[in-house]
Amino acid sequence: MQIVLTVAGSDSGAGAGIQADLKSISANGGYGLSVLTSVTAQNTKAVTAAMPLPVELIDAQFAAIYDDFQPAAVKSGMLADIDRINAVGAALDRYITPNYVLDPVMVATSGDPLLEENAVDAVLTVLVPRAYLVTPNIHEAEIMAEQTIETLGDARQAGWRILERGCGAVLIKGGHLDAMPATDLLMSRESERAYEGEFIDTTSTHGTGCTYSAAIATHLAHGSPLPEAIARAKRYITEAIRAGLPLGGGSGPTDHFYFLDRAARRAVSP
Repeated sequence: MQIVLTVAGSDSGAGAGIQADLKSISANGGYGLSVLTSVTAQNTKAVTAAMPLPVELIDAQFAAIYDDFQPAAVKSGMLADIDRINAVGAALDRYITPNYVLDPVMVATSGDPLLEENAVDAVLTVLVPRAYLVTPNIHEAEIMAEQTIETLGDARQAGWRILERGCGAVLIKGGHLDAMPATDLLMSRESERAYEGEFIDTTSTHGTGCTYSAAIATHLAHGSPLPEAIARAKRYITEAIRAGLPLGGGSGPTDHFYFLDRAARRAVSP
């Protein structure tokens, strides 16, 4: 079992953020650790409040983890603002952080902002150069590359612009791509690969980006090459979406443990 560290915010609805990451890591065979960066009051419909945690507490969480564990992969999600971004960047330099996957969380599935507007440049200058893989969705890639994305060609152009910021690779997630929905584009300086997927018409999409990036990080921790790690994670997130849970009145959560029989889950108790 490999250790995977997630650095992100808490979702009280448990469909995204730290809660989704830990479920995804476990479902893909890893042991999840967490550094909490902020706390949100959130459900399937909206984010009603959010509070970043003090930088000193974020530093202390990193110190406690690396005093006792050695993560084989790290992923980050919601970081909220410049101070938290700088704190995470400093921690990535301070500790050995292989397989760093950056999910540049900017907006919740509900449409509520999760990153201050003035912090986008900090993501590009502090975190992207340290990332082995960056996993923006179409909207995040548009912000990062400062262009509109409507086609796979547009996504390719945006990918190059993000690569120029110094990351090892970029995976532009195409769930919102009108021309080829559910097609993700992986780009590095040496190669390119499109991952065609099945577009599932469902409202159970809360936290899909968190879940996907955590699964990728977990497969990287297990030693899978990047293209294979993404392929495995994409199969996982597709089935988790297909088995989505009809909970809440908005964008419901995916079923992170879709492969376990629900009746059997209830039976496994003392």
